[in-house]
Amino acid sequence: MRTIEVVEITRNIREMCIEANHFLSKDMERAMRIAAEEEKAPLGRQILSQLQDNLKIAGEDMIPICQDTGMTVVFLEVGQEVHFEGGILTDAVNEGVRQGYVEGYLRKSVVKDPLIRENTKDNTPAVIHYDIVPGDQVKITVAPKGFGSENMSRVFMLKPADGIEGVKQAILTAVKDAGPNACPPMVVGVGIGGTFEKCALMAKRALTRSLEERSPIPYVRELEEEMLNRINQSGIGPGGLGGSTTALAVNIDTYPTHIAGLPVAVNICCHVNRHAVRVL
Repeated sequence: MRTIEVVEITRNIREMCIEANHFLSKDMERAMRIAAEEEKAPLGRQILSQLQDNLKIAGEDMIPICQDTGMTVVFLEVGQEVHFEGGILTDAVNEGVRQGYVEGYLRKSVVKDPLIRENTKDNTPAVIHYDIVPGDQVKITVAPKGFGSENMSRVFMLKPADGIEGVKQAILTAVKDAGPNACPPMVVGVGIGGTFEKCALMAKRALTRSLEERSPIPYVRELEEEMLNRINQSGIGPGGLGGSTTALAVNIDTYPTHIAGLPVAVNICCHVNRHAVRVL
């Protein structure tokens, strides 16, 4: 059994909130650079060049890469041999978010009640997802999610008879309906299977998978490639102003489901696709 003080969770999440809002992950950096080199439309190349300049200024001057610093989503994979001491884990996570957003001078975008809408003034609470896994380590993924792209996300409760063609149509419909509102070039996370809430969670988590990592399932890998090609043929382009780079990646996860259903969720993220990962 390994003991971890919850203050370590707080410290790491504080740092990760600041890191994710100021710097792209390495896979996103490479994807953006390649997109700028390969974009066919002159205006699209100009937009991508401006986005590259924005990222450079953000890193050098410690300015958030986007004014919408998001609602913080935290994935915790907790080894079952880990014992936490010094407080409640959920409280420690939220304290890390509070410190990160207050001390990091990040925009506070969370309201206490969805209808009364009084700001919490520290961007808490976070949306936290826990998984118990083998081992004695804790993997933390912090993903601040802006709502320009979040609002463009969809869940489709398809019939089994809709099959893979129905899944393809659902993905393309979500992307085309999003258009420029999701701040393309976008990353498209897709969850197929499970239940109403499970497919949505898979879609959100798929956004945190490295863009350089493809699905180990052959048909899913082929589907990711096909959907990326078809999305990039849509002509939406960088900033929604036309071009050949509408999406940088399509990441798809699947899960067993009921004989009577085919749930599909599409969670779209903008060109920054912010996330930071650490293993304690």
